[in-house]
Parts: sequence; structure tokens; C-alpha cells
Amino acid sequence: MQTHEISKRFLDHFKNSGHTIVPSASLILDDPNLLFVNAGMVQFKPYFLGEEPPPYPRATSVQKCVRTGDIDEVGKTTRHNTFFQMAGNFSFGDYFKAGAIEHAWQLVTGSQSDGGYGFDPDRIWVTVYQTDDEAIELWRKIAGLPDERIQRRGGKDNYWDMGVPGPGGPCSEIYYDRGPEFGREGGPVVDEDRYLEIWNLVFMQDERGELSPKDDHPPIGELPAKNIDTGLGIERVAFLLQDVHNVYETDLVRPVITKAEEMSGRRYGANPVDDVRFRVIADHARSGVMLIGDGVTPGNEARGYVLRRLLRRIVRSVRLLGVNEPVLGEFAAVVRDTMGPAYPELVSQFDRISSVVRNEEDTFLATLTSGSRIFDLAASETKRSGGTVLAGDRAFQLHDTYGFPIDLTLEMASEQGLTVDEEGFRRLMAEQRQRSKQDAASRRVGHGDGGAYRSVLDKHGVTDFLGYRELAAEATVVGLIARGEPAIAVGAGSDVEVVLNRTPFYAEGGGQLADTGRIIGDGFEVEVHDVQSPVAGLNVHRGKVVSGEVTLDATVSADVDPTRRRAVSRSHSATHLVHAGVRRALGTQAAQAGSLNAPGRLRFDFTSPGGAVPGSVLADVEDEVNDVLLNDYDVRAEITTLDEARRSGAIAFFGEKYGEKVRVITIGDYSKELCGGTHVHRSGEIGVVKLLSEASIGAGVRRVEALVGLDAFRFLAREHVLVGQLAEQFKVPAEELPERIGQTVERLRAAEKELEKLRGAQLLSSASTLAEQAEDVHGTALVAVATPDGIGGNDLRSLAGEVRNRLGARPGVVALFSADGDKVSFVVATTAAARDQGLAAGKLVPAFAPAIGGRGGGKPDLAQGGGANATGIPDAVSALRRALAKGT
Repeated sequence: MQTHEISKRFLDHFKNSGHTIVPSASLILDDPNLLFVNAGMVQFKPYFLGEEPPPYPRATSVQKCVRTGDIDEVGKTTRHNTFFQMAGNFSFGDYFKAGAIEHAWQLVTGSQSDGGYGFDPDRIWVTVYQTDDEAIELWRKIAGLPDERIQRRGGKDNYWDMGVPGPGGPCSEIYYDRGPEFGREGGPVVDEDRYLEIWNLVFMQDERGELSPKDDHPPIGELPAKNIDTGLGIERVAFLLQDVHNVYETDLVRPVITKAEEMSGRRYGANPVDDVRFRVIADHARSGVMLIGDGVTPGNEARGYVLRRLLRRIVRSVRLLGVNEPVLGEFAAVVRDTMGPAYPELVSQFDRISSVVRNEEDTFLATLTSGSRIFDLAASETKRSGGTVLAGDRAFQLHDTYGFPIDLTLEMASEQGLTVDEEGFRRLMAEQRQRSKQDAASRRVGHGDGGAYRSVLDKHGVTDFLGYRELAAEATVVGLIARGEPAIAVGAGSDVEVVLNRTPFYAEGGGQLADTGRIIGDGFEVEVHDVQSPVAGLNVHRGKVVSGEVTLDATVSADVDPTRRRAVSRSHSATHLVHAGVRRALGTQAAQAGSLNAPGRLRFDFTSPGGAVPGSVLADVEDEVNDVLLNDYDVRAEITTLDEARRSGAIAFFGEKYGEKVRVITIGDYSKELCGGTHVHRSGEIGVVKLLSEASIGAGVRRVEALVGLDAFRFLAREHVLVGQLAEQFKVPAEELPERIGQTVERLRAAEKELEKLRGAQLLSSASTLAEQAEDVHGTALVAVATPDGIGGNDLRSLAGEVRNRLGARPGVVALFSADGDKVSFVVATTAAARDQGLAAGKLVPAFAPAIGGRGGGKPDLAQGGGANATGIPDAVSALRRALAKGT
């Protein structure tokens, strides 16, 4: 019975008994206690707790779930999975124990012709909570189970809660006896591999506090009603009904392994080490695609980090199987095809899903290549010195310099029999974070003592900012700081920080870069390159004295660079418009999450739970924004109270802390935001806005980058010239370019495929010659040669197999090497007669792999691998010859 049919039968069974079918909730719900949805009851939690009235008395669902506690165990066993589907039926104060047991028994043991699963009733066992005499009696009465197949268990096994404060209750679990070939007699309390749990019936009646009744702590109270929450493992039922040995062999999971087999040339079930990698790929591919489908994007924190870890474990597992090409997109397509019938959003959103996994893979491959070399070196040094612990500073170097995540270092170390000094690693991480904080503070405070700034503030008060109205102003120097100390005079050539009593210079803040310009006094000039506000209310001008000597109390002219100011102001106003356009297109959930307003360009970050923004939507935003520019709306600034600004619909700016009085920027009737930055007077002054790109910068956060004004015009002009050149080259009008280029690309792809076929045929044609040149080494025919550079793994395997066939019945070994720059790939194949003499391909690899700085492995008939030293191929051939001469 196919998995989708198992789910359908479950829903149909409960629909026919008056349950409302409820679609699976997203894997991401607004629950501070949960990273991901991990059970079917999560979306119904408010009904169990009585926080909301249930819209139906009974419900049923097949809920997608992710549990991340056992990521490191996935693949090592066939029992651990991160993604699974949990079918459940729920009663909200309607039926209780008797109803739950009766519904479950009918579906589990009902004949398949009547819509049931058809399990043999004589192979069903159940467990109940140790004091639940009522459940025991119901199992006897409803199912006719004998006492010996009903077992009592304690809270660890037969009390259920979410692992956090909330609803819970005693439970009764249904097990299926797989037979004596799978383990010992005696029921679930003896062997849970033979007796496999398929369904958990939770009698939801308690509310637990911080301490769980699973650990014998009493509940803190009773729920408003007695409820039912059940969970049937769809994948577990599938492997039982499909007569396979575990989840990884079922119809929705095995196709991913099959794809990995096709890519690697290796077979699942042939090598225990490889089997772990196959299972990691299969499990994590499903989990990753389902998480991305629900809006998670790879990142360095929380959900994004879990997703990143899953995807990167796939990539590394595939590399260890000998595949160096990008693979995540192909695995994602397999998951789409298998899971799409149940979750159609995987099909409709596949372009976005595919883009996310491909981008993450590209990033990680660069990290993996460089980091693996450093790790291998560090591991070798540790072993040579007799140590078993990889130093914390080496783990930190991998993380800090090469972007190697610590969990990957831990995993790789474990594979080599090493541990990692995690305490040392985390100490160095903490020191780095502290330095980062100090650097950030230095950016704001510069080299000066914070007390020096506060002294100026206490003595002279806040800086009077004139920059909204003026770009030049007369002022007095009220503070000088040089080399971190207060000064009364600073001479030419020196760096200096100048505090004025009044200034037209804008201090960096709110995403807007600082003004630059000059401070000119009697006989001196200071070139200002930055303005910061290290203490609230004080603008500090940082620069260099280019002539003369600046002195305390001097009267100066403070002149802002007008070209830069106008360019930055255009970008800032354009950012407001892009913000408004994005919110209009995506809704209020697209909240600003940061910005950068620089001369001629802007960067706008915003939350996007739905993932990537379609190109058509961005095009509409761009059109709408430029339409606002054409309308040349008035840009108004007004000071009002925070409450009044909110009532008027003004949008608060990301990261700002507002006082009672705020400044509101309004652009026509299109945009209204709280903002302390500088802006144009009319929208038409912005000129042109060109959106360049949209991409993810973290979990649920997107970034739009754009050009503004003359920079945008110049970009468009270059694009126009480029399009003209392409149109001339292809001899078609500009509007026909996409079609013509597409046709050309297709022809090139077809030609490449044809060339690949010809190359493969030519390569195979050399098999006869290579076989004829075999040398006799200790009674074994050896063909060990370097083939032409750049031959891929598939072609190399095919050629090795063809040469082996031409060796006939002789004991023979074929070893082919192909260089690609510094890298080298190899394949070893053995004839049946060679294997009868104990020559296994996989065992021959260690004899020559060190010569090319590589490793590999495989089965007795075929092995493959790679290395990083192509110049060592002759040495590898010699090493293999010596090994055969010794009879190994």
C-alpha cells in the first residue's frame, strides 16, 4: 500500500465518523516554545487548553513534523528521522478513551477492502500507563485483547506531553509484532525493534508545568475538558504494509537514495559506511525541502541554522560517496515529485525552493573544499603527536577563517576517532564576540575616551543640528580630541575629532551614511570624512587637519559636500518609496529590517515569511515607485507626538528609539514614515530608481538593492548599449533577444550532449588497446594508466568496466586516473578471477591513494575516489604495481 494511500485511508476513516479534516499546519507556528511543529496536536493546542473555543468537536489531520533532537543519529540507525508525517484524530471534549480505542482498532485491523489497514489482530500489542485500569478494561472489551498482550509502563514511556509546559496526559500505544526474526519474545517492554509502535493514543486531560509527569512530577492542574490526541506514524505504517525493513525503503523515501545511487555509482546495502550517507541524504533532503517550502531559509541562527546544517550534511555525505558536482537541486526535484501529491505547494513554489538549495550548496562547496584540507592537516598532526583531541584553536580557525561550522568539525573528528576541545573553541568564540562589540563601540566612539565626549556635552550641551535647512554654517569649536585625549590645538597632518556647537553635518544613523566636507577657520582647514554621535546629542566630526592648526574656541565655517548630501538624500527618499511599494505588494508582514542610504545606491532589508519575492512583483514595485517620481510629489517633514504619528499611519523606522516628539516624512499620499534623516524636497528630484537584485540574507529576511538618480541612469544606458550589441550580434530586434538566446542555448546544450556521446564512444573505443597493453604483475593482468584530462566519473567507470570485460577470464586489475587541474579522479575495477584470488578493488585503494593525496573506497568489483595531487599519478601507478607484486 502506497504512503499517500495510507494517509488517505486515515482521513477517510475519520471523516466517515464525523471528524472534520483539517489541513496540515505549517512547520513554523507562532509558539515561543517550539522551533518547529513536532506533533499533530500543536495547531490544536489552544483548544485543549481552553484558550479558544474549538470550531468543531472532533478533527483529523495528517501533519508534517520535524524533530531535530536526533540529527546526529540520523543515518546511523534506520529508526531516526527528522521529517515525518503524523496522522491524528482529535476530540475536544467529545469522545474519550472508549471512542479513541474503538476508532483505532477498527482502522488498524479492518480489512483493506473495507478501507482499513488489514493488520493481523493476533499480532497487535498495546501498552498503557501504569495506573490506567480503565484503558486496560477497554482494550479487553473493545478489541478482545488478552491480558498477556496488554502491558503497563511508567511515565517515561506512557505519559505524553510536548516537552514544555502545556497539555498532556497518560497514553496507550499500539504495537505490531514483526515476528521472531526481528527480536526477542515478550512484547514492547522487552524489544521495541521487533514490536514496533505505530500509534499513540493520548488521553489529554492534564496541564503540566515546568516539570513533567513523565518524570513522576504531578500535573499542575486539569484541562477544561477530557480530550483525545492521537498520533500515527505514516512512515512506520508504510514500511510495514510495503513489506520492507525500514522507513528508508518506502516509496516516498527510497527514490532519493536511488538518485544518490545513480549519481555515485555505489549501491545502498553494499557498504555499511556508505549506507549511513545514503540515509542522511534521504532524510535531510525531505526535511530541507519541506522546511524551505514553509518559508525557512538557511542562516546562522535558530531555524535557519537547522536548515543550513541539514543541507550541508547532505552535500558532505554526497562528496564522501565520490560525487563532486552540485546535487541539492536534483534531490529537491525528487522530493517534489514524491511529496507533491500530498503537498502541492512544493510544486508551485519549486523555483524558489530550488534557488535556495542551489545557492546554499554553492556557498558551502567553497567552504568545504578549503576547510576540509585544513581539517585533514590538523587531524593528521593531532594523530602524529599521539593526541586524541583536536585543539580548540584549530576548530576556531576552521570556523573563523574558513566558515567551517563547529558541528561539522565535531562530526568529521568523530569519524577519525578524535574529539574536539569544545570548551577552548567556545572560549575563543566568546573572545571574538567581545572584540566585535569593542570594535563596534570604537566605530561609534572612535579613539576617544567616552568621558571626553561626555565632558564636552556636560559643558556645552547638545549639538544644534542645522542640516535639514542648511549645508554651510558658522560655528564654534567646543571640543577637540586627538589620539584619544582632549586637546586645545591640533596641527597639520594629524587626525582629529572636532565638536562644534552647531553643525550642518549629518551624523550617521538610521541607515543614512554621514556627510563629508570641510571645517575652515582662520589659517587652518580640516577635511571631514565621517560624523558620528558617540553619546546621544553630540555630533563628532572626524577628519584630518590638512593645513594650519585647529584650536579650541576657534570660529569656523562648517561646509557639507553638497553633491554627496544630495545624492544620499535622494537614496534615502527612494528607500522610503521602495519600503512603501514592497508593503503594498506583500502586505504589512514585509516589515523593514534595515537599510543603507549611500550616494547613488540603496539597500533595503525586509521580513518576508513567504520567501523569495517573484521578479514580476519587483518589477511592479519598480514601476510604481518611478510613477511616484514622475508625479513629483511634495516631500514634507513635520514634528509631532509619537502617538499622533502612529494614529496618522506613519511607519516606524527599523531599529530607531523614539522620544515623545518625532519627525514624520510624508511623500505625497504614497509614503509616511518616522525618520530623522535628510530628504529631497520633491519626489521628482530622485530621478530614476532601478531595482538590481533581491536575495536572502537570513532566515525570513530579504534584501533589495537599487541604484538611484544618475547612477541608475548610467546603469540603464550601459544596459541599452549591451542590448543593442547583442541584437546586432544575433541579427534580431531587441524584443526578440530572449527567444533567440534561448534557442541558441538549447542548440549549444544539444551539441554538448552530442559531443559527450562522441567523446564517450571514442573513449570506449580505446578499451581494446588498453586491455592489449596489460602488463603481467605476479600473475595478474594490470592496466594502470592516466586517461586524458577532465574525464568525468561516469565515463571513467564505463571505460574501466569495458577494459575489465576485455581482460576476459584472466585475473585482472584496471586502475584509471584522470586529472583536472590539481585534482585527480580514479576508478579501480577487478575481474571475477582476481576477486577469487582475494584482490578486492576497495582494498587496493589504500595502497596507492596517498600518492595522489586522496582517498576512496567501494565494493570488491569496483572502487573510486579522488585526490588533490595530480602530479602523483605516476607514483600511484608504481605503488599499485608494488602492491600486486607482493600479492596483496
